[in-house]
Amino acid sequence: MGIVRSRLHKRKITGGKTKIHRKRMKAELGRLPANTKLGPRRVSPVRARGGNFKLRGLRLDTGNFAWGTEASAQRARILDVVYNATSNELVRTKTLVKNCIVVVDAAPFRLWYAKHYGIDLGASKSKKATQKSTEKKSKKSAHAAVEKYDVKKASSKLKRKWEYRRKHHKIEKALADQLREGRLLARITSRPGQTGRADGALLEGAELQFYLKKLDKKKR
Repeated sequence: MGIVRSRLHKRKITGGKTKIHRKRMKAELGRLPANTKLGPRRVSPVRARGGNFKLRGLRLDTGNFAWGTEASAQRARILDVVYNATSNELVRTKTLVKNCIVVVDAAPFRLWYAKHYGIDLGASKSKKATQKSTEKKSKKSAHAAVEKYDVKKASSKLKRKWEYRRKHHKIEKALADQLREGRLLARITSRPGQTGRADGALLEGAELQFYLKKLDKKKR
């Protein structure tokens, strides 16, 4: 069977040998790490103890990311792995693990923000930037295009709703800048090698400032 993680072959606390009275179990097998890479989705099921199944994420490129202050979550594409406290090697190889910092496509969040508050954060882009983004989108035809929302065509009832929401709302400048750029920093909170999912949360407040400083140091 190979390497196992069972107690059968280990000594007792007293130092005596344990008598092996049963066969090895498949669930006790010492398995290889998943080392989930950034790429088209590939997940394999692995039978675990009790007939349960784990989902071993081998390659993932999308996930559900929560925007904490807005109590909203959107499915977004993972663009890049930019920071990992454990090792720079995991950044170089674009390995997705829990608590690694990734760059996420901001389009779904920008669309939700426009629908919820009536503010189009992508409107201030220059012509050159929009041309570049359209060229990139045409190249990446495999991914479905995000729908566009025209704020000006909204009904008067919806506009009144937006006005009320804006009164009690304030967005962080660093986060607004990221939304305009189309790239958001997020932290993966799920375990891709165990669940086959790369879900996480957007970085905000002090946490965002901390990682922006870290990334700025790396550039220098």
